Amino acid sequence: MSYETIVVDFDESVTKITLNRPERLNSFTVQMHEELADALSNIERSDEVRAVLLTGAGRGFCAGQDLSDSSVAPGSDAIDLGHAVDTYYSPLVKRLAEMARPVVCAVNGVAAGAGANIAFACDIVLAGRSAKFIQSFANIGLIPDSGGTWVLPRLAGQARALGLALTGEPLSAEQAEAWGMIWKCVDDDVLESEAIKLAKRLAAGPTRGLVETKMALRNTYDRTLDDALALERDLMRELGRSHDYQEGVAAFMEKRAPKFTGQ
Repeated sequence: MSYETIVVDFDESVTKITLNRPERLNSFTVQMHEELADALSNIERSDEVRAVLLTGAGRGFCAGQDLSDSSVAPGSDAIDLGHAVDTYYSPLVKRLAEMARPVVCAVNGVAAGAGANIAFACDIVLAGRSAKFIQSFANIGLIPDSGGTWVLPRLAGQARALGLALTGEPLSAEQAEAWGMIWKCVDDDVLESEAIKLAKRLAAGPTRGLVETKMALRNTYDRTLDDALALERDLMRELGRSHDYQEGVAAFMEKRAPKFTGQ
């Protein structure tokens, strides 16, 4: 598939996906959803990709749904926003959260509506100092989708989640970092370089261990302490037999940098 609304680059085991509708603040259309889904499918089939970087072109990361799209225009008996959520947004969020690679998000400028919650679905979020996260659903009579009702209370706590969701007030990148909602806020002019450096660092790491860590932490809310301890035992047993564990220990003992293969 050739892409018109996204740009895909591959370098040093990292696939960088750039949402590329800057004239519309990279807001989603059906075409963008389909192209992004295809790109993610290619990543999942690849043995070479060991980390993913998601970002946006121009002055914003993503403004959510393109409201000029006829499929979401109000006043039509045929409109079904639930269909768009079920067909495009929910599968995208699950895919990012469950992908068997670390996923870094670099938020430049505004991340509004679904755009904010898609960013929060990624594993590590870096944001430029001018970035803002906006739960803009409140301004048009909707609820936070793309996992917003699930992730906001977990990242910010219920009081802050309710404040963000009910008022639609912008949350600065610095405040998001202070609240523990993102990994780091950096100066705008170094956002891209910092994000690429982080993604390449993860891509050079012990992929199996990183992915098992990701999934164990992401699913922790469904477990008791006993469940978590049992899972840790099982995963340690499995990973202790991996090539990367052997290499990591050997490199430590030999006082050299490890050369992980992801196996």
